[in-house]
Amino acid sequence: MQGQEGDPQAGAGDPLRGLLRPLCRVLLLLLPVYVCGRLGLGLSWILFGLFLWIFWNRNKKWKLSRMRAAWELLENESLEVTRGLSTHQLPAWVNFPDVERVEWINKVVRQMWPFLGTFMEKLFQEKIEPMVRASNIHLKAFTFTKVHFGEKSPRIDGVKAYTKKVDKREVILDLQLCYTGDCEINVEVKKLCKAGVKGIQVHGTLRVILAPLLADVPFVGAVTMFFIHKPHLDINWTGLTNILEIPGVSDMTDGMIDDLIASYLVLPNRFTFPLSSQVNAARLRFPVPQGVLRVYLLEAEHLIPKDTYLRGIIKGKSDPYAIMRVGNQTFKSRTIKENLNPHWNEMYEFVIHEVPGQDLEVDLYDEDPDKDDFLGSLVIGLEGVMKDRIVDEWFPLCDVVSGSVHLKLQWFSLLATQEKLQEASNGLSTAMVIVYLDSAGGLPRNHFEYSNNEYSARKQRYAAYPKCEKEPSSYVIMSVGKKSVKSKTSSNTKDPVWEQAFAFFIQDVHMQHLHVEVKDDDRQCALGMLDIPLHRLLTSDKLTLEQRFPLTNSGPHSFIKMEVVMRVLHIEDPDPDTVYAGINSLKHGPVSIRRMHQAKSNENPRKHSTEKQQSGGHYVPQNKVARKESAASTSHRAGFGGHEQRPALEQAPQTSNLQHPQRMGPNQNLEQAPRTPNLRHLQRMAPSLVSLSSMASSVFDVSEDPSGPGEVTGEVNISVRYASLRRSLIVSINGCRNLIQCSSHGADPYVRIYLLPDRRWASRKKTTVKRKTLNPIYNEKFEFLVSLEDAKKRTLDIAVKHNRLFGSQERKEMGKTLVDLSQEDVDQGFTDWFELTLSRRPSS
Repeated sequence: MQGQEGDPQAGAGDPLRGLLRPLCRVLLLLLPVYVCGRLGLGLSWILFGLFLWIFWNRNKKWKLSRMRAAWELLENESLEVTRGLSTHQLPAWVNFPDVERVEWINKVVRQMWPFLGTFMEKLFQEKIEPMVRASNIHLKAFTFTKVHFGEKSPRIDGVKAYTKKVDKREVILDLQLCYTGDCEINVEVKKLCKAGVKGIQVHGTLRVILAPLLADVPFVGAVTMFFIHKPHLDINWTGLTNILEIPGVSDMTDGMIDDLIASYLVLPNRFTFPLSSQVNAARLRFPVPQGVLRVYLLEAEHLIPKDTYLRGIIKGKSDPYAIMRVGNQTFKSRTIKENLNPHWNEMYEFVIHEVPGQDLEVDLYDEDPDKDDFLGSLVIGLEGVMKDRIVDEWFPLCDVVSGSVHLKLQWFSLLATQEKLQEASNGLSTAMVIVYLDSAGGLPRNHFEYSNNEYSARKQRYAAYPKCEKEPSSYVIMSVGKKSVKSKTSSNTKDPVWEQAFAFFIQDVHMQHLHVEVKDDDRQCALGMLDIPLHRLLTSDKLTLEQRFPLTNSGPHSFIKMEVVMRVLHIEDPDPDTVYAGINSLKHGPVSIRRMHQAKSNENPRKHSTEKQQSGGHYVPQNKVARKESAASTSHRAGFGGHEQRPALEQAPQTSNLQHPQRMGPNQNLEQAPRTPNLRHLQRMAPSLVSLSSMASSVFDVSEDPSGPGEVTGEVNISVRYASLRRSLIVSINGCRNLIQCSSHGADPYVRIYLLPDRRWASRKKTTVKRKTLNPIYNEKFEFLVSLEDAKKRTLDIAVKHNRLFGSQERKEMGKTLVDLSQEDVDQGFTDWFELTLSRRPSS
């Protein structure tokens, strides 16, 4: 009865609450209008605030949705994988077969996480909080009001172990680290400024090196850890830090935090934990780089136009520029205005520390006043470049319809031999100097304590100032030529310790100097100087100087301890037993066409046309067995884009008998290329595919052919590869040549694709129509969402058709071919010419 009596009261309260909520919401929305009117601000301020609030709310919802998706993946990984999450959220072991799962480690960390969280909470409150208060007088009231690391622990999504081509005394592991935490950290300053973090997402590749391996306990001399690339960081701010979610401010703050993390955790920065007294930790923390990569950014072509007018009705051009990145090193090229085929002719040099591991990333953008538009990207694995020594290729851009970049890559080994030193020419680097800055000692408190009498009068004049008696906070500025670097600051000590490494490229060893200056950060005065002529290193053992260098203009016993190492840049001859990688170093692009310098007869069914191929300017790629067996093979990319021939690019200097490839220009005439026979006999077709009786009408729409169904009617060039990250089969239709004539003006060809046995109309792919040509150029890509195992069992049905008018009597079918993917290397990808016949079977 009491429950029944309470129901009318609850029912009476519901309408009241229903009226109060909209009223409070209206008053809250009108409050900014009232404040603006009270302060005499115009309507534009209200609109500006509304604009900021809308975009802040959108950014907040977008960030929360990504975190919720990551939390769902963390809670039920197998279910989310089967649902088909986007590839950037998938664990590494799904996409890469050489990455292994270590679920037992995740279970151990998950069980220990509450205790680790308690330890971290004490660390924040007992150690970090006093340090923050002592760092600035305005932060004396800084307090952690809440520190909770949540229930979600970090995960290792996969581990890749390197056992080949590494030192036998080391173990290298790449950990796919992922932390999608529900942590909550709140801070307060003077009870007015409240800010915090509620949720952090971090994922990246953490490399762990166990070296050197020892014969005694603990069997490992030290553990070195670092991130190969900048880790992805996503933070959900609360309190006053919500202002960081505003567009523009969010990108700036995220970039600052990424740079701060990179300065400690990303190559060339390393964390080294020595486990044995027999190990020199400094050597492990600052090893000599593996080499130097010189990148020539020459030109690009067929870039997509991004500048449009009249809401896209009129297409303009683009203002392209390139950003090149290796680890923590980034360079930006100049911008070429209104050009889809820009020429840069610029050179950049990167210091390479870890191969395999580090890659060359190239991104192209269209410069705009508001936001730059994406024009394409590519990633080049440096392992293949290190083997080839010199790579001069056109690399196709990924994630765009068209576009390619011409790069010349040179790999320089670092040698400790003076005989390999070359004379300076054209301002190119001939050597590299690595400076390991260790520490300093006996520094003066200020510049008035110099030993020379020049400053004695000033010292007496300013002796009464108490600030002069404070210990210095010193840092070091090093410069060679125009490059200058600054070390971190060591606070309040006359014997600072820095432990940092810096690298300088040297153009002329005999003329350049290394200039070192120690400065006080508080007083901005010099505490000592050092100048080392670089030719002094040429007479030292192993081109190395390691000692305590006395400082000039400093105290009587002031010194700086550092090691200066010189290494000569030299392009070594490639191993004759290795196969030229060239464009195959591209990680997310099609595999190039191979060209052989010495043909071997009777190895595969395609070689009966070798004599015809050698008489022309174009070589048909060999089969997979021949590609692996050839040690003198090179690569080039078949270009498509016109009908006039242009000269090949100038070859790079030869360093051995291994020749470097030339690229056929996009205007190469396809009709000049000789005809080639079909590349395989399709005699092992599955009976289920052959016996299919219900097919689309476009498949069997064959016109009468007086020459017979087995006659070759042209050729089509396709590229096929499997994209593991997108879990799709990518088929690129590059172009056709020597097609048969269907009308008085030639033909209007297009290409139709099926992935058998799926012949549904919805799954059909079709290129654009090229008008009045028998050698059409397409360069169009199509994706089929299939698994890798399924793709290897499929067959491509490719047909070239003439786009005739309705009711016309002109020929429609121009030729067909079948590509059995079970006979091809889909993992590595391939690019080949395939003959077209009206019967879909190759001519014998």
